[in-house]
Amino acid sequence: MMKRNIEIGLLHSLSGDYVALSTVARAGILRGVAEVNTDPALDVRFSVVERDPEGRLDRYAPLCRDMLQHAGVRHIFGCITSSSRKEAIPELERFHGALWYSAPYEGFEANEHVAYMHSCPNQHLLPLLDFAVPRFGNRVCLVGSNYIWGWEIAQIAREKISTMAGQILSDRYLPIGDTGLDQIVAEIRALKPDFIINSLIGESAYSFLAHLAEMRAEAGNAEMLPVLSCNFTEGEIPAAGAAAEGMYAAGPFFEGSAGGHGSIAEMSRLAVHELAGYLNANPGAEMLPLTDLIALAAKQGRALRLDRENQHASQPVVIAQLNGGIFEEILRLPELAADPYWTRRDRSSLPRSHLRVVS
Repeated sequence: MMKRNIEIGLLHSLSGDYVALSTVARAGILRGVAEVNTDPALDVRFSVVERDPEGRLDRYAPLCRDMLQHAGVRHIFGCITSSSRKEAIPELERFHGALWYSAPYEGFEANEHVAYMHSCPNQHLLPLLDFAVPRFGNRVCLVGSNYIWGWEIAQIAREKISTMAGQILSDRYLPIGDTGLDQIVAEIRALKPDFIINSLIGESAYSFLAHLAEMRAEAGNAEMLPVLSCNFTEGEIPAAGAAAEGMYAAGPFFEGSAGGHGSIAEMSRLAVHELAGYLNANPGAEMLPLTDLIALAAKQGRALRLDRENQHASQPVVIAQLNGGIFEEILRLPELAADPYWTRRDRSSLPRSHLRVVS
């Protein structure tokens, strides 16, 4: 079969604060491209146009614009942080492009130019809290990087835990890459929470885990201060080292053996296959808006991972614990449709707000 060549963009950083995550995402994309290009059942072949933002937020928009305006690209695979995704969206809207985003995110977005291939909170954080509170208790400390992911995960956790008669003992943030954790660690030592939700990324997360490991060693209790995360995957285990042992995580996929790249890599690989499936036997379809492309695939009876209404992928929910350098599956729930705006939550059990006059 003669394959037609389609150029796609790759927008991941090869350096910077979250390089471990972007490196595994990039590996997943390139693996997917290699599989598509050698699949005799597909009539498409992808050529990769790559740009490196170097972990700098101010580079995502101009590099996205460059690929869309000058490199003949309409589909871009990339971005790790929500901040970088939001930098790219105005360029996607201006030049009619699509971003295939394969990192877990905080929800409350459904842009028609973005394919959300990883999990949102009803597929990661909420099931993780349903698992953790009965097991560990309901006194919780929140720690996150000072940007969209950390803020929104904390807000959702606050609301969810309040419905479970729980208490947020502290809610602290660090700039991305900051490792000045002494005050936060001292506070956790004093508060003794039942568990911690860690939404730090990159070096901040690795340093935080190291501090907690020291506290456990001092106490001679490896089970104290359980840590929950929705954004830590196998690709970061080498950077975090033994300090990450015992962590609980939620996501759509975990490797069954050591040395794997984890869910961000796998969702990146599947994103490439998703696009290839939509384009196969549809010459010129790569120029369609993302919503029209998904609608065409649905009309043709093709298998869809993406919801036609919100462009989010349905995902299984897997909860796992890191033991011996491998995430061991503890609980698996059936595939769940994304609810990015958390429309199905029960508001009846939320604490009532009280207004007061301040003079």
